[in-house]
Formats: sequence, C-alpha cells, structure tokens
Amino acid sequence: MACCGDVPTLETLAAVSILREHLPELKIRVANVVDLMKLQPPLEHPHGLSDQDFNAIFTLDKPVIFAFHGYPWLIHRLTYRRSNHPNIHVRGYKEEGTITTPFDMTVLNDMDRFHLVIDAIDRLPQTGTAGIELQEKLRGKLVAHTNYINAHGEDMPEIRNWKWEPML
Repeated sequence: MACCGDVPTLETLAAVSILREHLPELKIRVANVVDLMKLQPPLEHPHGLSDQDFNAIFTLDKPVIFAFHGYPWLIHRLTYRRSNHPNIHVRGYKEEGTITTPFDMTVLNDMDRFHLVIDAIDRLPQTGTAGIELQEKLRGKLVAHTNYINAHGEDMPEIRNWKWEPML
C-alpha cells in the first residue's frame, strides 16, 4: 500500500487495519510518499530514488495500491520507467463529487478504505474465500455508508471516530 496526501494516508491506514483484522496472514507494507519527485529516477529529478532504493520500497513484483490526493495519471507518469510499474494501481481524484461529507468524497472517487481493500484483494488471489467474503462485507459497508449519509447528513460514527491502532 502506498499513499500521498493527508486524506489518502488516513484511508490507506484504515484499509491496512481492515486487512490486518480480517486477513492477518497477509504481509503489508505502507509507503507514505511525501516528496513525489522521489518516484522518478535520479536522472529525471535530483530528489529521485535510485532503481535499487525504489525497488526496495515498492518491490519488483508485488501489487501496489496507491492512494493519491491528485489525478492518478501523475503517479503513473512519475513511475512509468520503474520495474514494478505494471503492478502499481492508483486511486485518486476522478472529478467526482458534490456537496457531501468528507468520507463520501473519497467513496465517490473510489479512494476510501473499503475500495482500497477491495482493490488489494482483487490483486491477491491467495486471500481465497476469506478475501471474497471480506469484499462482499465491504460492499455492504459502502451501501450502509450511502444510506447513513442520506439519512443523517454526516459520516458514520465508525468513520468519523476512526483512529489508527498500532500493532503490539
């Protein structure tokens, strides 16, 4: 999992907590990108990571679900020369939204915790039946979310009050 921006980072951490709770056998790494120019090779930008350093973070062959606060194409353009580029799946701004709740804006752009988990499971066939069941549960959460904001005009308490719980 990778992220850039405050809301994408929150949603990525929430997605990781869901994955850890329901699929504890998965090994998950989170890369929080603060300087986007690190994604480019050093020949393209002075802040760029070497191929060796980039591969150490993003791997050569593992799926990467990248939540970004801007247009997804930018991440693809910055990483197109990287070895693992075909496995980088970016969720970001799709010009979807209206006057709604903060979490609903992430849902409308498929960048919320539930969509991120669903995307991860789609790329991890080893999750098997447990992964399929979790996807169905999360699709139900998306329906419950829509019903809740339509009825109450605010995000569900479990979303508003969510806090990162570090693993012990």
